Amino acid sequence: MKILDWYIVKRYIGTFVTMLLLFIPIGITVNLAEKIDKMLANQVPFGEIAIYYLNFTIYFANLLFPLFLFLSVIWFTSKLANNTEVIAFLSSGVSFWRFLRPYMIGATVVCVGAFILGTYLAPRASKGFNEFKYEYLSRNKKDRETKEVYRQINDNDYIYVSSFSPVSKTGRNFTWEHFEDNKLTYKMSAARIVFNAKDTTYSLFNFKKRIVGVDDDIIVSKTKIDTTFAFDIDDLTPVEYIAETLNTPELNKFIAKERARGSSYISRYEVTLQKRYSLPVAAYILTIIAVAVSAMKRRGGMGINLAFGIMLAFIFIFFDKVFGTLAEQSDFPPLVAVWTPNILFAILAVYLLQNAKR
Repeated sequence: MKILDWYIVKRYIGTFVTMLLLFIPIGITVNLAEKIDKMLANQVPFGEIAIYYLNFTIYFANLLFPLFLFLSVIWFTSKLANNTEVIAFLSSGVSFWRFLRPYMIGATVVCVGAFILGTYLAPRASKGFNEFKYEYLSRNKKDRETKEVYRQINDNDYIYVSSFSPVSKTGRNFTWEHFEDNKLTYKMSAARIVFNAKDTTYSLFNFKKRIVGVDDDIIVSKTKIDTTFAFDIDDLTPVEYIAETLNTPELNKFIAKERARGSSYISRYEVTLQKRYSLPVAAYILTIIAVAVSAMKRRGGMGINLAFGIMLAFIFIFFDKVFGTLAEQSDFPPLVAVWTPNILFAILAVYLLQNAKR
């Protein structure tokens, strides 16, 4: 039976790699055709374009690998079924569960690689991909400007800016509030705050400080003041896709830090984290579905299996996107949102597998 295992594992991995090698150049070509005018207009160096498309390849391979895996399994299993090889395997006394074992071995190999990719390589690629897109392909440089930033620096201090631009490192309507025993002791405000990278200080314009007293408050006003603060410039920079650029250990620490600060993006970060664990599991589930769908020889041949498989794949992507967006935009638990498509399709996999065994 080792010959059967090795035969299917080779076909499993080989077809998956072939699928990637076929579709990734197509994706690069389509993206290049769409963006080439902006690259030429911005005189982007060839070296940076090459690095961008390397990041592009890793980024989208990690994002779409369950879909490629699903289609590749349907493809080569349908060929086995059409050549009556599946019937030969099962007629020799091999149970359907035994026939499924090499598929699980192949899925394990691919999923371990995908987990390492998603944990360490994809975050770095995501950072390069997004930075290049912002630097050279974005029409409006304000698309990364942070709005309504509210942060808890420590147990007693809170900061707020109505907007912050990472390009000019300038914030508007800055406020610093200090509490002791749940009582406001002083509050600083400025119409504009500017970070000075040379000496890591901050310049405050139209500065006011109100010290809350027992009877009267003390108010200090200055046109400009240079000072230091106990927060990093990263606390004011855009955070929409920051979670994608952190490896998993860094992301866990970042989520704990942002949760303590009361970040409004915490659900988005948790969705990103949970997807790094759910996608490899989804590959197992989709593998079972693909085998159950395509192991039977059908009158319509491979085309029927591929059509049915593509429909299921897009339904899975639809559910994944809907539940992910629901968690990011509402109070829906990210853990439940990310794993719900896997649970639903696991139930479908069991049902299809039972029918396939018959």
